[in-house]
Amino acid sequence: MIQGSQRQIFQNIQNYGFLTLASIFVLVPFIWMLSTSLKTEAEAFRIPPTWIPIKPTLYAYIYMWVKKNFGIYFLNSTVISLATAALSTFFGALAGYGFSRFIFKGRKFLIGFFLATQMLPGVLLVGPYFKILSKFGLYDTRTGLVIAFLTICLPFATWMMKGFIDRIPDDLDQAALVDGCSRFGVFFRIILPVSAPGMVATIIFAFLLAWGDLLWVLCLTSTESMITVTLGIARTVGEFRIIWPMLMAGALLGGMPAIVLYLLLQRLLVQGLTAGAVKE
Repeated sequence: MIQGSQRQIFQNIQNYGFLTLASIFVLVPFIWMLSTSLKTEAEAFRIPPTWIPIKPTLYAYIYMWVKKNFGIYFLNSTVISLATAALSTFFGALAGYGFSRFIFKGRKFLIGFFLATQMLPGVLLVGPYFKILSKFGLYDTRTGLVIAFLTICLPFATWMMKGFIDRIPDDLDQAALVDGCSRFGVFFRIILPVSAPGMVATIIFAFLLAWGDLLWVLCLTSTESMITVTLGIARTVGEFRIIWPMLMAGALLGGMPAIVLYLLLQRLLVQGLTAGAVKE
């Protein structure tokens, strides 16, 4: 009994020690970013560095939000990321439902092709998309960026949603069909509500993928009014000078939507990510 109690205490010490180290690993960079964002530019370069700002100031946040038009960047990122997440999840759910419930010629090849598209580096697709969007007048527009991001997120969303829909018993579909539902009725009334945790997980991943992209925004936009948060932050890094307080302030502001989104939807996200952990 004593040995079992000692073993449990030792195991608890190990667990809490690991969690403490993991927390330090995650929180220390965040704390340093916050501290730097509240410093003046001169103090940011001070040696030895200071963890607590000598004269805290919000100038970096005001500079980024007002003088750097960060509000416009924020609006662009929000609209583009939300549209990409919503559209890719909805159409991914439709495609996932089709792959999950219907047997048709070329089904396996098409599923494999969806997966194969994720192996292509985005830099190879930027050139063709630049020409296509320019030809149709969608270059340097939010619509063009949403379409471009859909090509990245939709295959991923389809695979994600197919996995969740596979776990939903086909008996529910058959019962709804017997009661007079059409296939679209089954999809909207049965599949979507039951697969809500999976949809949340897919929405978050698609949102973060679109929110954090830099390459596509850099190549498919040219005017100040279409810049997103990531590109706005990147432009604080000059060839010969890095304004660290502004860079840290922009990074913290740019990371807040993802943090808030996760905090609001973390329960459904955990349910979605663990949906396939138990074999039935």
